[in-house]
Amino acid sequence: MSGPARPRAAVVGSMNTDLIVRCAQLPRPGETVLGGDVVRVAGGKGGNQAAALARLGVPTSMVACVGRDELGGWLTAQLAAQGVDTSMMQRSARPSGTAFITIDATGENEIVVAPGANADLVLDDVDLGAFDVVLAQMEVASEIIDALAQRTSSLILNVAPSRVVAASTLARCAVVIANELEARSLGIHELRHCVVTRGRGGAVHYRFGEVVAESSAPVMDVVDTVGAGDVFCAAYAARFVEGEEPDAALHFAVIAGALATTARGARGRLPTTEEVEQWRARAS
Repeated sequence: MSGPARPRAAVVGSMNTDLIVRCAQLPRPGETVLGGDVVRVAGGKGGNQAAALARLGVPTSMVACVGRDELGGWLTAQLAAQGVDTSMMQRSARPSGTAFITIDATGENEIVVAPGANADLVLDDVDLGAFDVVLAQMEVASEIIDALAQRTSSLILNVAPSRVVAASTLARCAVVIANELEARSLGIHELRHCVVTRGRGGAVHYRFGEVVAESSAPVMDVVDTVGAGDVFCAAYAARFVEGEEPDAALHFAVIAGALATTARGARGRLPTTEEVEQWRARAS
């Protein structure tokens, strides 16, 4: 006799080809620096979060739009190979999205995204009723985010990259996740749940502006911070959909995000639930 069905997640967001170059230090405005060889990997905040959710054992479907070019097929195949359901993927005549990423010797990064086909995503035929949580980011059109907030009560919105979001949309979200810079433009006191990430400083969970949980980050040998925020969001969503309390969900997500910094690439280290739990038990 089979047990109860696992909660299901949908990730609505971007899929990009990441073009990565490493250098000793990030260039200042107007400055040119020499870097290493260019590396191509699958990325996009949506794709990264979907892959991370699947790695954590959550049945995950991706809702995104890629081009009809070779990269669109490659991005879809990469995500499917990581256990994500890609049957809801859409195709566009535009080129697939591309992100240009520069990483310095300390693992810090600068990113410029050319959205391409991501801007053509539509929700007309997308049924969100089968999902227990919907995770989204800001690398798709604002109209998509507004529509998601109206169509589901289980939206976790990662407000990255930072853009203006309607107050009514934010108010409908189950949880809003932002880093410290992004959080400055949010009315935290008006949000039911807002999680603010602080990099090496861990994260804080606010409820209508009041702190309800805090978690420090474990010390790791940082190799690359690209994608760490996406793993954090996925890990938080994974525990949220299981009904964990804010302090436990926050601690789990902080550890997962820290583990993601120990390998190169946005998907270089996608921790499993077992790996995160081992670290969580060690810290308790």
